[in-house]
Formats: sequence, structure tokens, C-alpha cells
Amino acid sequence: MADDLPDIQPVYKKGDTVEGMRVMSEIGRGAASVIYLVQDTRSKQIWALKHVQKRNAKEQRFLDQAESEHKIACAINHSSIRKIPRIIKKGSLLNTRELLLVMEFVDGVSLHEEKPERLDQVIDVFRQTAHGLAQMHDAGYIHADMKPHNVIVGHDFDGNPTAKVIDLGQSCKTGTIKERIQGTPDYIAPEQVRRGAITARTDIYNFGATMYWVLTGRNIPTAMGLKNDALTSSIDESKIEPPVPVRQIVPEVPERLETLILDCVKVRPEDRPDNMHVVADKLDLILGIVRAASAAGAPAAADEKN
Repeated sequence: MADDLPDIQPVYKKGDTVEGMRVMSEIGRGAASVIYLVQDTRSKQIWALKHVQKRNAKEQRFLDQAESEHKIACAINHSSIRKIPRIIKKGSLLNTRELLLVMEFVDGVSLHEEKPERLDQVIDVFRQTAHGLAQMHDAGYIHADMKPHNVIVGHDFDGNPTAKVIDLGQSCKTGTIKERIQGTPDYIAPEQVRRGAITARTDIYNFGATMYWVLTGRNIPTAMGLKNDALTSSIDESKIEPPVPVRQIVPEVPERLETLILDCVKVRPEDRPDNMHVVADKLDLILGIVRAASAAGAPAAADEKN
């Protein structure tokens, strides 16, 4: 589950120079971290700088997460996954007390804050996100915390929406079994709650729950709703209620898209799509159908499974 945020105070202020980068502003805070907008004083390149501090032994995990985030980001090269090209460690040789992550600055807003106006643009963001996650899976890693907050939507020079997946702090190798429940309750997969193996199908579930919320404004029922069993490794997954079909809430959503989303959030991992490439390919097809229907002046939902 999400960590309680410690009372972290910013160390740097506007105008300070940190490792050759000038601080422009503070742009966010996370668990034991502050994120700054910075500019390289030589190249003038703009970056996001994540400063992670360890104030006691219990906070070592935040440094470990930051190191892992850098390692995983360096293993992936996709336009829809945030790049983290550099890590700077501070402290003694055997006792790192601080880390600085130099991260790609992503200019946009999260899907949680604002979604694109048109259905085809929303589907395009889904499609880009799925392709980025598919490459992450090919590299042997799982995001493990997909949610609308972790997809930043920007725009290219032509005004088309672009998607960028951020926050690899909970990401892990495929097949990892975590020591504790990690994930966001409204998007968490059943196997995360019972602390089973984290696989590509875990991301598929999280991503399906994300698509459902973006389209409907509602969250699907998850295993975290089983209050009596949620903190145990044994949960009765038959008690997880199926989500209300998307088109009952938003009729204009194409049937193909509704079917894909409901397949992604199946309780049993083996009932979900085989991999994220399958999801991405289906989103490519759905986007093509929606745009073709729009060009022809027909409603997208009318072009069902023909």
C-alpha cells in the first residue's frame, strides 16, 4: 500500500547550484524525497532532480528504491517511459545518506488530474502507455503500480497527446514476490494483495483498472475491499465483485474497448491477456476503428466487433 509521507523539508532553494545544476523551483514531493526543476549550467538542458534523504535506518528502503528506479530506467529505452540517466550518491563510502536522481523532465499533467477531451485521444494515450509497458516487460521488469497518477500526458509539436509512464519506485523483476503488500488500493491486483508473484499480468490488471477509471470516473472493486482478509496471504478471490460494464456507465465507449478492459481486470491472472503486447495491439486496432468511424461521421460505439 502507499507509504505515509514523512515530513520532508526541501534542502535546496531557487538559485542554488547542485552538482552543476541550478535549481529553478520545487515541483513535487514523494516518500522521503523532494523533486526540483533544474537546469544544467553548461548544456542548459532542463531536468527533474529527485533528492532522496535517509534520516534513520528505517528509511534505507527509500534509497534502495531510488537506486532500483535508476537501474530499471537505464534498462529501458522507450519514448513512453521516463528516462533517468544519472544517479549521484552522497555520504561516506559505506553509508550513503542521500541520493540525487537526474530524471527526464516531463512537461504535462497526470491522467488523474486531467484526461484528453476526445475519446480517440484517450485511446491514443492508452496505446502509447501499453507499448511502453510492453518494452519494460521485455526487459524483464514490471512497473507494479500503474495508475492514472503515473501516466503524464503532454503534447507533441502538432498538438497530439503524448504519454509518459513515471514513478518506477515499486518496479521489480518479473516473478518477484514482495515481502509486504505494495500497490495502490483502487488499482491493486489480487496477486499483489495475497503477495503472489508479480508478473506482466499484474501490470495488465493495474492498467485495466486505470483505463476503467479514466473512462468512467469509477474504480473497480479490488481485493483490498475484502476488509477481513485483505492483510493476509490467503484471500477469497471469489468475493471480489465484477466491475460494472463500462458501456453501462459510458455508452459511447466502443464494445471492443470495454471487452479489453474487462479482460484485463479478470481476477485470475491466467484469464487476462497473455502479455502487454496483446493489449497494445488491440488498442492500436481500436484506435484505428474509432478514427475511421469519426472520419466517416459514425459513432465509434456503433462499429462493434465487425
